[in-house]
Amino acid sequence: MITTELLRGLPLFEGLDEPVLHAAALDAADLQLSAGEYLVQEGDSVAFFVLLAGELDVTKDVGGTLHHLDTYGPGDSFGEVPLLLGTVATVNLQARTDARLMRLDGPEFLALLTHSEVLQGRVLANMARRVGNLKRVTLSAPANTLRVVGHADDLHCFDLRDFLSRNQVMYRWLDPGAPALACDIPPGVEDGALPAVLLPGGDMLRRPSVRELAVRVGLQVDPHQEAYDVVILGGGPAGLAAAVYGASEGLCTLLVEKQAPGGQAGTSSRIENYLGFPTGLSGAELSARALRQARRFGAEVVTTREATALEPGRGEHTVVLDGDTRVVARSVVLAMGVEWRKLPLPDAERFVGRGVWYGAARTEAPGTRGKDVYLIGGGNSAGQAAMFFANYARSVTLLIRADHIEKDMSQYLIDQLRARHGVRICERCEVTALHGDTHLQGLTVHHRDTGEDEALQTDSLFVLIGADARTEWLGNTVLRDERGYVCSGLDLAPQNRWPLDRDPFLLETSVPGVFVAGDVRRGSIKRVASGVGEGSMSIALVHQYLALQGPQTA
Repeated sequence: MITTELLRGLPLFEGLDEPVLHAAALDAADLQLSAGEYLVQEGDSVAFFVLLAGELDVTKDVGGTLHHLDTYGPGDSFGEVPLLLGTVATVNLQARTDARLMRLDGPEFLALLTHSEVLQGRVLANMARRVGNLKRVTLSAPANTLRVVGHADDLHCFDLRDFLSRNQVMYRWLDPGAPALACDIPPGVEDGALPAVLLPGGDMLRRPSVRELAVRVGLQVDPHQEAYDVVILGGGPAGLAAAVYGASEGLCTLLVEKQAPGGQAGTSSRIENYLGFPTGLSGAELSARALRQARRFGAEVVTTREATALEPGRGEHTVVLDGDTRVVARSVVLAMGVEWRKLPLPDAERFVGRGVWYGAARTEAPGTRGKDVYLIGGGNSAGQAAMFFANYARSVTLLIRADHIEKDMSQYLIDQLRARHGVRICERCEVTALHGDTHLQGLTVHHRDTGEDEALQTDSLFVLIGADARTEWLGNTVLRDERGYVCSGLDLAPQNRWPLDRDPFLLETSVPGVFVAGDVRRGSIKRVASGVGEGSMSIALVHQYLALQGPQTA
């Protein structure tokens, strides 16, 4: 229990009036931490703390490297920086020893400051010192940042950059074809060895695979165990939600993602209709927070791997990953999402990575500066991408086959596009041809309302024309519809594909114990919120399924 006598002996509260001390003691919580336990991690909501006993380590992740900023001891106070700036935690606070702390929530802390100018001065002095520490470590980090050396039209280089960006790994790209950047390329990097990755420790990877790079930047690429309570295939919103709820509720959880957590939603520049974020947030930010949650609860997250087969069993299933890695699962959640539909033109694949990009390809945005950019698609993803590229490009044109943009896009996004300078919406049109030698140089656009063909010059075309389920690897193992989407629940009865006496659970597939969530489910609503809901619901159903199976035998 926090008392006025205890506060009177702390440097922060020394000499303060009795009513101020009494108010602080009345509002404060008394916390206990064990050695190694985190009080706060980057991105968490915060409060104001005073350390009463023990020690705390203060660290910050900069460019994938954990930097030690400070060690707090008895009497130190902290938490004022994010509270006064209105942000989330910018550092990690971990107990070095067993510790005792006083906690004041934001409103109580701010109210306390209004009653004492002396306390205000002490808190602001601490704040200035901490901001200085953050500035020092952040500005010193770029010298140790990972660097990628490769040409702009090298698809392998793009894959490496896209992988790093989507996995929140800080890097700097050095293009030998850009004179301003080429001078920063260190000696010994030959053109024939590109793309190359220069690691902070000095090692150089020549033409590495994505998986090799993942290992070297500290990402997990192999499961640590042979068996799990639940294996989740796919790391989009549905898969991440399943991982968070599975791990937090005590299930031994493995999430397998072949590219980067977040899925298609992770590439969205701005999601403004997600519940609880009135000013919106990026898909990358949402994915990073969810991934941090899942790992904090103990979920294993494996990247650069994908399932190649599912072998059902009685009570246990085997998931086969590429490379013939096999893991046993008491239950499985299929959350692979969908993949961008390819542009149905003869030369489309020849230009991929050389002017034609599927999805938002945020890594290419700076390269569109001052250019005329074209996007194909009429959904929310295309609208968000258009708004994002408008920050760089001279003009952005959205090409839509539909008669009206209102057909597939949310109204708030349509209003933003129509009000944004430099953005043009072209309805009832489609791209019929691509032009160029080794790189895209132009398009032919057919206008259905006039019947005319228009030749346009551009070297940047982003394709967001819907998506398809890529579930061929499942074969006949689970019931799928004609488009590859996985059937579940009530979809199974007409097909007579349910083998048990009980009814299937709502998200259960034709294989008992195998569930489906998110965009890959037949009849799903293609929205982030619905994916998160189905992912969390799938874990509730997994618990019901496992309860019917009885306790696990050794």
